[in-house]
Amino acid sequence: MASIWTELQAAPPDPVFGLIHNFIADTSPKKVLLGVGIYKGEDGQPYVLNCVKKAEKLMLEKYNDKEYAFPDGIPSFRKKAIELSWGKDHPAIKEQRVASIQTVSGTGGLKLGFLLLSKFFPRKKAYVPNPTWSLHHNIIKSCNFELTFFRWYNPKTKGLDMEGLLEDLSTIEDEQILLLQTSCHNPSGCDPTKEEWQQILDVCKKKGHFVFFDSAYQGFGNNDYNEDTYSLKLFAEQYGRVMLT
Repeated sequence: MASIWTELQAAPPDPVFGLIHNFIADTSPKKVLLGVGIYKGEDGQPYVLNCVKKAEKLMLEKYNDKEYAFPDGIPSFRKKAIELSWGKDHPAIKEQRVASIQTVSGTGGLKLGFLLLSKFFPRKKAYVPNPTWSLHHNIIKSCNFELTFFRWYNPKTKGLDMEGLLEDLSTIEDEQILLLQTSCHNPSGCDPTKEEWQQILDVCKKKGHFVFFDSAYQGFGNNDYNEDTYSLKLFAEQYGRVMLT
């Protein structure tokens, strides 16, 4: 009897992690890893910050139970995650407009988020910036959305193509799904200003688009980590069609 796994196809290789594999295989002593962005020491190993070590120690001393988490996650963790992203005093929190679920990593959150949208906000397409993080492509396609792009990066100016961005979001059909990164846009590094975020929000409100925010780099873009989720907080304060991973 033939194995049921014979028709199983491997997912397309990810170019970022492919770069890591090439780095490992390279024998040059001068090689530099340009893959996933993590801190590494002179020995080439990940550098764990002292504050992280202290936090881990406190957690081990404080949390001794091994109870099962609820299906939607650990309540205290979800509460802290919401406050970290939105801020404790955000109107959406005070008005109890934020629902949450704990997922395995940001990638898992993206997958579950798009599956949720496919069921409760079904659309044929999902729109992402051009360019965007490579894994966005596979996640969106795996949830049966057609991967569609809107302008973001202008290679001539090496900056944000704000005019093209607004034009694309204004001319696509109403009530479409948009994937936006809150800050530290990967891979372009181009983030809108606060005034530009307001312009993007105005178009989304006018068109009724659903905005799915990917917040992978909070704390990496500004000295104040609260500034890195400015876009999310702005949208959530004025608009209801917002989701975050």
